[in-house]
Amino acid sequence: QEERRQDIGSGVIVDARHGYILTNNHVIANADKILVTLRDGRRFPARLIGTDPASDVAVIQIHAKGLKAITLGDSGRLRVGDFVVAIGNPFGLGQTVTSGIVSALGRSGLGLEGYEDFIQTDASINPGNSGGALVNLRGQLVGINTAILSPRGGNIGIGFAIPIDMARAIMDQLIRYGRVRRGTLGITAQDLTPGLARAFGIHGDRGSVITRVAPGSSAARAGLRVGDVVVAVDGAPVRRTLELRNAVGLLPIGRRVRLTVLRDGRRLTIEAVMTAPHHRTLEGRRVDPRLAGALFGNVAQRVTGSGGGARVERVTPGSPAWRAGLRRGDVVVSLDRHPVRDVDSLRAAAAGGPRALLLDLRRGDGGLFLVIQ
Repeated sequence: QEERRQDIGSGVIVDARHGYILTNNHVIANADKILVTLRDGRRFPARLIGTDPASDVAVIQIHAKGLKAITLGDSGRLRVGDFVVAIGNPFGLGQTVTSGIVSALGRSGLGLEGYEDFIQTDASINPGNSGGALVNLRGQLVGINTAILSPRGGNIGIGFAIPIDMARAIMDQLIRYGRVRRGTLGITAQDLTPGLARAFGIHGDRGSVITRVAPGSSAARAGLRVGDVVVAVDGAPVRRTLELRNAVGLLPIGRRVRLTVLRDGRRLTIEAVMTAPHHRTLEGRRVDPRLAGALFGNVAQRVTGSGGGARVERVTPGSPAWRAGLRRGDVVVSLDRHPVRDVDSLRAAAAGGPRALLLDLRRGDGGLFLVIQ
């Protein structure tokens, strides 16, 4: 049986009229019930509007009078050294305000979430602060506090926040569609290294080399080729593949994007259209009868930080999968110690008989094992 637990976190009221609250996905992931406590002590049940695990952004809604929304700022105008204030509910102690500076911008490579473009700050951020506000000295929201980097889980002066420009783009889609409708170009890429730059005859080592163009994809139709080096997206420089992923990974379906590429010593501008990704799903009953009621879908490598996985897209309450403990948003990364890269490998790993199923899951910002008899 799954142990019930209560988690705490923070959130920011961004729309007083409709009661929309911006928070982190990992704060409310897999919650059966969400309760919001305001500073004046009033408590309200919240409705989940939408979540985006890849960016760790979620929107919930309460129906309450007398709300006041924060003013959204422009995280693109932040500079290293700017003073900022972090507001949240650390350790469940209640609303707490700490101050510091912007220590760095564009932080990545931390393995924290799928899209990494964090604001780093030395303002104290502790467990329970997740989903809270990072504001500038004008009281404008410039980031959503999301993580700390510490071996013991406490603050050591290194905290991270999602820039509000990114969070706002995600929030708008969650409110409108209930999910993020990301487009895709149909390419894979890797960082341009000094060795690759020499091989391609390119001066410098900043950019992202296209290593695969999917047949029939938007990139193929636009004329992109394997070996093209992407150096800018819509005029914004691309120094690493992570920046390319962040730049195009949040663009909606149908959006036109201009890619500046280096090819055979020439600098070209190629325009492509973001298209809907092919998303393969598999019903749980086709994997194993004990997983009936769940729907699995492929999950990108960027979300798990490993070799992909199979995400629970939905699970019917009361079904065998639900009773076994699976919840929407869970990502299966191994089954019976066999790596799960996608729904096909999930089904292959489950084949072989009525033995107990040992699932290794990623849930929210943690992991757990689930044994299904």
